[in-house]
This record gives sequence, structure tokens and C-alpha cells, in this order.
Amino acid sequence: MAATELRGVVGPGPAAIAALGGGGAGPPVVGGGGGRGDAGPGSGAASGTVVAAAAGGPGPGAGGVAAAGPAPAPPTGGSGGSGAGGSGSAREGWLFKWTNYIKGYQRRWFVLSNGLLSYYRSKAEMRHTCRGTINLATANITVEDSCNFIISNGGAQTYHLKASSEVERQRWVTALELAKAKAVKMLAESDESGDEESVSQTDKTELQNTLRTLSSKVEDLSTCNDLIAKHGTALQRSLSELESLKLPAESNEKIKQVNERATLFRITSNAMINACRDFLMLAQTHSKKWQKSLQYERDQRIRLEETLEQLAKQHNHLERAFRGATVLPANTPGNVGSGKDQCCSGKGDMSDEDDENEFFDAPEIITMPENLGHKRTGSNISGASSDISLDEQVNFNEPLSMLQRLTEDLEYHELLDRAAKCENSLEQLCYVAAFTVSSYSTTVFRTSKPFNPLLGETFELDRLEENGYRSLCEQVSHHPPAAAHHAESKNGWTLRQEIKITSKFRGKYLSIMPLGTIHCIFHATGHHYTWKKVTTTVHNIIVGKLWIDQSGEIDIVNHKTGDKCNLKFVPYSYFSRDVARKVTGEVTDPSGKVHFALLGTWDEKMECFKVQPVIGENGGDARQRGHEAEESRVMLWKRNPLPKNAENMYYFSELALTLNAWESGTAPTDSRLRPDQRLMENGRWDEANAEKQRLEEKQRLSRKKREAEAMKATEDGTPYDPYKALWFERKKDPVTKELTHIYRGEYWECKEKQDWSSCPDIF
Repeated sequence: MAATELRGVVGPGPAAIAALGGGGAGPPVVGGGGGRGDAGPGSGAASGTVVAAAAGGPGPGAGGVAAAGPAPAPPTGGSGGSGAGGSGSAREGWLFKWTNYIKGYQRRWFVLSNGLLSYYRSKAEMRHTCRGTINLATANITVEDSCNFIISNGGAQTYHLKASSEVERQRWVTALELAKAKAVKMLAESDESGDEESVSQTDKTELQNTLRTLSSKVEDLSTCNDLIAKHGTALQRSLSELESLKLPAESNEKIKQVNERATLFRITSNAMINACRDFLMLAQTHSKKWQKSLQYERDQRIRLEETLEQLAKQHNHLERAFRGATVLPANTPGNVGSGKDQCCSGKGDMSDEDDENEFFDAPEIITMPENLGHKRTGSNISGASSDISLDEQVNFNEPLSMLQRLTEDLEYHELLDRAAKCENSLEQLCYVAAFTVSSYSTTVFRTSKPFNPLLGETFELDRLEENGYRSLCEQVSHHPPAAAHHAESKNGWTLRQEIKITSKFRGKYLSIMPLGTIHCIFHATGHHYTWKKVTTTVHNIIVGKLWIDQSGEIDIVNHKTGDKCNLKFVPYSYFSRDVARKVTGEVTDPSGKVHFALLGTWDEKMECFKVQPVIGENGGDARQRGHEAEESRVMLWKRNPLPKNAENMYYFSELALTLNAWESGTAPTDSRLRPDQRLMENGRWDEANAEKQRLEEKQRLSRKKREAEAMKATEDGTPYDPYKALWFERKKDPVTKELTHIYRGEYWECKEKQDWSSCPDIF
């Protein structure tokens, strides 16, 4: 059949394609070549190509079109990898993924496409369930040893992977790097686009570029097809000349088989070109439809986000306006003049995004008139022991102050007692890590917010006889709000911290970011640990049932030994099959070697496993096998059950229920003596409202007096001492070099003498 006749043939049927593998010579392997050829179309090159195809040899470039230059062959074995467009930037196949210390490495099917690496438990699972995806645009790719490599986006996603061989690992790493480069380029183009119109234009440009690329590739394939036809004609001419020679009958039969194979090869290549042209035409036909659908979805998302944000702001402004209209004392002289100050006092009071708002608790304990209509359901409100029905009450407060909530960090103080007895610093660090996680267990159902402490307010918790420790908190700053905490135990440890709370209101949720460092010092060894808290997010602020999540990472550092523990609080995802509220961690020595692995949840328990380094199959696997980890399992911490009927008591723990109990001899600034908080606890809402307003106004007047004194001192040139905390001193921390409030002593001595003469009158 002539070359001109072959070019007019439409794609062969399945039988014709199957025949390519017939004849007993093995399946022809065609390399993943592409692009325009550089080599000349010599007949010798064509012959070599056909011979390689008939032999079915693997190896790089085997069976490729000679004129197109060398190209990487598809990987062999069970990997099933494949290149895209000859670049190798798209790929799929089996890899071993590290799961946990119980199961170790597990075989997973990975797919690399469009800058995203996804994995599945099996190839069949691709149709319905993706187990995880990581965006390579923001990921780092590092090689561990001959077969292992790591992909991490610097956040909660880190994949420890192992290939079946070093060659296979290199193929994956090369494909991943190429895909990352493309993804970074696309991301940069997207970032430079600016507003939504530019983004839309970028999408259109990208689509047009894609179509141009496809068109160019089809032209490249057409060039290769022309070369195949040319070399095929030369081959058939040579075969015809061989047939005219006087050769044995067996040779003529072989020549005939080769001739038939060459013909089928040309038919298939021609059919492939036609299919590529059809695909390009289809893509061009539907590109406008895809672009229009994409733009519509983007516009809908933006409109919904803007609407929700506006609703949230309107709700906030209405609530503030309502506070100014209904809460202020009526028929009070000067009320008109003071209304602005009371309703809008403080820097940026009306801004939802201002983290330094001076805000008070007043709106949370207002009795809502029936005609306002909108109320949260009982499922969103922690119950209160009062004779007022929840249907008539809108309440987001709980009758505890932030100082008391801070003291609740000590609920599982026995973890520090155990840590103090540890002779091994790495084991001690495990217990410190468990203590860190345990402080969040009280928040899981606590959607109500504590009272904001008044400046100078204190809270003591003396459990020296019962539990061996005593604690003191003081509100040391009002702009920004900050509380200092100091606890010491006769069991050999000291805990201190200064916490500032900053927040961001995003309409759908509220993010609360505690700032400040927590210190834990063990007296016997001098081990000094520091860490910071993670972000707390309150979801469904406007609509739905309130729920709380913790997310982020905590690095606990032993400043004496250099040991570290990294804890990861995994944010909740509706699509994740993993356990909710999950926390994982690793305890490492100064060299970075892992000694213990931690696993659990921040609301239930934490366990640790001792990591025994073992030699893996390829000599580089230092992870512990599952059954060995199971034998070394240690329960570090488990949450205590909540008291009976906790849902009717703000979901308080056993400790929280005792924090507001009356104790004699406390400082006159103690939170237990705060009248509005006590009235709310007793269900006397109207009186609590009035008392809250009185206290806040008293605090405003004190602040204005200090500001006036400071201004007068500035004008006169006389020295003026700004506000100073009573029991804490602000100075540079010797370890972290941060300015912080550190306990200066004397509180417990003053309590013993009942000398509270230095305490301010805040209530």
C-alpha cells in the first residue's frame, strides 16, 4: 500500500490495533517521544526503530521515532508512571506512604496532574474517593536517601514517601519538580492579575495558551507522522527489493511479516493523528462554555461571601446600637452627653477588624425584647441555673472571668508532677507536651465566653494542701488586654505565662489568637520549657450551632538540653476520614533524632510510643515497625469525665465548678468578689446588667483620670509613672528576651497578714 493511500486511512478497529502485538515477536513498545525532529530521516534510523518495536525492548527511548530525538520511556514494573507531553510532569503509579507508627509504610496509588499530587488506596478508588491532595506550588520536595523522599507544604500536610527503587524515586522527583515549576509559574501569573477582572482575563489567556499548545503538539505529531510515512515507504521499497532477490522461502515469509507490521504501524499512527485533531476541535468548541461556567461559579462565590460579610457587619452594628439604646441608665443627668462615650468609647469601637478594641461584656447579658425575633436555639446556649427561661434570654457569657479560665490550665497539674519525677529529659518532655494538650480539653463544649477582667482584677487558687500547688492571675493591661499567671508547686515545678488575646471576625467564624509565651521550670534539674498556644476558632457565629476547633503547631523547647517537641493540631475537615480533633507530635533530641512519637486528640487523650531505630528494606528506613510501637505504647493523659448534668452547668469541669466558690481571705480584687459575675451566676440578670454598666463606667473614669494625669505631667515636665501591675513586674525575660510580666512576690505574704492596703478599689 502506498504512503499516500495510508494517510487517508481513518483509525483502525480494535482487531487491527490488537494485531500489532501478534506474530509472536512480543508487543511493540513505542517511546514517549514528542516535538520536532532534529536528526535526518535516514533509512537506517527508520529500520532501527521498527526493529526495536518488533523486539519489544523496554529501556529509555526504545521504539521512539528516531527523527524526534530521545525521550524517556514509561517506567516499568508496578509503578505505572506515565509522562505527559514528553515532559514527565504528569505521572501516576504505586508508592509507599508513611501512615503512622502502628502501620508504618502503606502502598498507595499516587496521581500527579495539573500541579496537584493526590493519592488513593487503590487505582480503582480514583473513581470515587481521594485520600489526600497536596498543592505543589507551595510544597518543598526533599530527598532522604536512595528510595525515600518527602513532600511538605510547610503546614499540616507532609508526605513521607518511598519508591520501589532509586531509579523509580528519581523519576518521581523529576516529575514532581517539573510540575512544581509549572504550578509556581501559574500561581505567579495569577497573583499578578490583581482584581477579579484580571483573574478572569488570566483564565482566558491560560485557556488560549493551552489550546495553542495543544495545536502545536498536534502539528508536532503530524510532522512525526509524515516522517513515519516517508520512512515506511522507504522500508517497503527495501522489502520489495529483498523479495525480488533469490532468498530461501523462510526469509521471504519473515520479510512479509515485517512488511505487514510496518503497514499496521503506519495505520495506527495515522489514526492517532486524526484522534488528536478531533480532540483539539472538541476542546476549541467547548472552551467558551467552560470559561463561562467557571466565571459564573466565581461570581456566585464572591457575591455570597460579600453578602455574608455585610450581614455580619450589620448584625454587629445593630447589636451595638441596641446596646446604646437600651442598656444605658435612664433619666440620668448628663446621659445625652455621655451616650457617645459609652456606646462608642475606645479606639475603633465600630470596626470588626480592629484587634485593639476596648470592648466590654455588656451585650452578651442583655435581655432581648420579644419583638426582635432572632434568637439562638437552646442548642447554642449553655444552660443556666436560673428561673428565667432560655427562650426569653440571649446569653453568650459564662459566670467565670478570663483569669479563672486561665487558671483552668492547671486542671491536669498531676502531669507536671509526674514530669518532675522523670530522670530522662526526653520522657519529661512527653509529659510536658501532654500537659500542653490537656489545657484545651475544657474548651470542646465551652462555646460561652468568659467575662473580660477589669484592670487590676486578680484570681487566686490555693490548692497547696490538697494538690501541692497555688496559683495567682492578674489583669496587668487593658490596651491590649493582657493577663499574667504564676503557679508554683511543692512537687518541684513553676508555671508562668502572660497571655494577650487578639481576634479576627470573619463573618462565618471568629479566630482567637493567644499571644505570649508559657514557661515551665523544674526545680531539681533546671529544665526550662517554653511554648505558645495555637489558634482557637469559633464556627457558625451567625447561623447554625456554635462549635470550637483548635489548629496550628506548638513547638516546646527545653532551653537547657535543646530537646524539642513539635505538636500539630489538625484542623477539622468535613471531607477527612481521619479522627476529629487530632494531635500528633514528635520528641527529638538536639540532633533532630526522633525518640518518641505522640498521638491523640486534644479533647480526649494523648499517648506516646518509643521510637526504636531499625534498618529498613533499602538501608535507609529509620522508622519503627508497627508491632514494636504497639508494645511501647504509654498513656500519658486521659480527660476526666464531665460532672453529671454538665450540659446544664455551662459544661464546666469539676475544677471549673469550684473556681467561683466563696473563699475567705482573698484579695478585694479577686474575681469571686466581682458583683455582676456573681449576680449572673445566681440568675439575677437585670441586676447583673446594671452592675456591669456601673463597673465599666467606673473603669472608664479611672482610665480617663490616668490619661489626664499623664497629659498634665507632660505639660509640666514632671515625671509620671504609667500604670503598673500590683503583683507582677514588667521586665525582659532572661530566656526568651521578651518583655513580659513576671511575678514579683509578696501576694501570699500579704494574704497571710491580711494586708490588702495596696489593692485598688475596682469593684
